[in-house]
Amino acid sequence: MKILITNIKKLVQVEEIPQKWVAGSDMAKLNCIENAFLLINNGKIDNFGTMEDYLKPETWALSACKIDSLVGAEIKHINANGKMVFPSFADSHTHLVYAGSREIEYIDKIKGLSYEEIAKKGGGILNSAKKLQEATEEELYEQALVRINEIISQGTGAVEIKSGYGLTTESEIKMLRVIKKLKETTPLQIKATFLGAHAVPAEYKSNQSEYVDLIINEMIPLIASEELADFIDVFCDKGFFTIEDTERILNAGMKYGLRPKIHANELDFSGGVQVGVKYNALSVDHLEYVGNEEIEALKNSETMPTILPGAAFFLNMIYAPARKMIDAGLPVAIASDFNPGSSPSGNMKLMMSFGCVNHRLTTEEVINATTINSAYAMDLSEELGSIARGKRANVFITKEIPTIEFMPYAYGSHLIETVILNGKIIN
Repeated sequence: MKILITNIKKLVQVEEIPQKWVAGSDMAKLNCIENAFLLINNGKIDNFGTMEDYLKPETWALSACKIDSLVGAEIKHINANGKMVFPSFADSHTHLVYAGSREIEYIDKIKGLSYEEIAKKGGGILNSAKKLQEATEEELYEQALVRINEIISQGTGAVEIKSGYGLTTESEIKMLRVIKKLKETTPLQIKATFLGAHAVPAEYKSNQSEYVDLIINEMIPLIASEELADFIDVFCDKGFFTIEDTERILNAGMKYGLRPKIHANELDFSGGVQVGVKYNALSVDHLEYVGNEEIEALKNSETMPTILPGAAFFLNMIYAPARKMIDAGLPVAIASDFNPGSSPSGNMKLMMSFGCVNHRLTTEEVINATTINSAYAMDLSEELGSIARGKRANVFITKEIPTIEFMPYAYGSHLIETVILNGKIIN
């Protein structure tokens, strides 16, 4: 089927020549077309331009379709008068497969307990691990499907989902099988990340290296044999996994073709950014503690700095210095960190608002950070993250809004009217 969207008030994030990411001062630039049209054909973006150019033959020279074919029962026409079209969000860091919720810990946070204090009393990741180990694959799938449908309605077209709430071989594989089923049964583009090194189980607290051995010698080979993961991740931070642990795990994963992603510098200056760059991690995420050394390490690397503003907001932590990183010439991505303990929301429009208010980023910067840059952080920027010919047709149409700035400004309003994934209208 073809979908023709006309009279678009503004077609956002347009690329004639696609790029892998946007960095530094270029993050404040956003290519848009006013009074535009967009043609989708066979699940791909086929053509776009101004309505003035719509009737010109030369506009269709590179198109798989011709203008005289845009009639009939096989084409869906949408008049987007007063509305805008954006590329779908790419959420490059989530933990949305989990069992139950952790709102009691939320009350502990309100009472003043820190993330580390809650973890020491059996809360945090270990709490989620206990619940997940008791849940069946079907229960996990059904709970995750609700969250998947929610983020689709909020404009997300691609999502990375991590394991890490299993912390045993059986339960980590169970999580990854659920993620695989979500890949197969939902319209979202999904990437799976193995995060067995999310926390140290209680029974290994006195011998952390033994748990690292379990990850390396048992978990990774089994996961690789079933092709359950695209990436491998480690929580390299204060009180979790050391640089030495991280290097051992990454080396083991890379032997099986799993590219690294790193949880880094959420709680302190951990060296996680530097080890991520050393091993060519696709992204280093969190980054509340980033100084000049970390910025220098990231320069001229292929590693995407990714901030998670929902987690910093929810935990009432310091905010990652995104402004400093961009001013230093780096790219920055934004992801939701959707999880039950520190960021129970996958709403990427809300993450844009946090990026503007708490990180002092401009509207153009947060749009780049939640689309093209976050698509790169999932190794998907060649097919997602912008409006470009030949890319996958994952877009959304807004309700009538006055400006692009209205998207992060109206942080509590649902502004998405139509979602199109893989060239099909979802809602």
